[in-house]
Amino acid sequence: MSLLARLLGRSATTSGWIEARELAAVLATGPVPLVVDVRGADEFVGPLGHIAGAVNVPLPELGGRLAELTARGGPMVMVCKTDRRSSAAAEQLRGAGASDVMVLRGGMEQWRALGLS
Repeated sequence: MSLLARLLGRSATTSGWIEARELAAVLATGPVPLVVDVRGADEFVGPLGHIAGAVNVPLPELGGRLAELTARGGPMVMVCKTDRRSSAAAEQLRGAGASDVMVLRGGMEQWRALGLS
């Protein structure tokens, strides 16, 4: 079972998504997962901003960084504007051997709609 799934009290089979409020709670209490924002650099610093501590790896660059990200181990949360690109990124990471990968449901739009920062 993944670390994030255990923290959230979920089974491994339901750990593909994380809600914005759940992620905020995990980030506040730790252990902190690696938050990977797969939007372009312009979006990362744009009006929606980004989650504090997130690393920006645009989706077109992800393939070249799969080994780096999977080698670091530990849980990861993928983020984009909604959740389409981050879902694709999570599938790439899982295909490369990462097992503890979640997608922020609703992406930065949901994060900001809830007033999270």
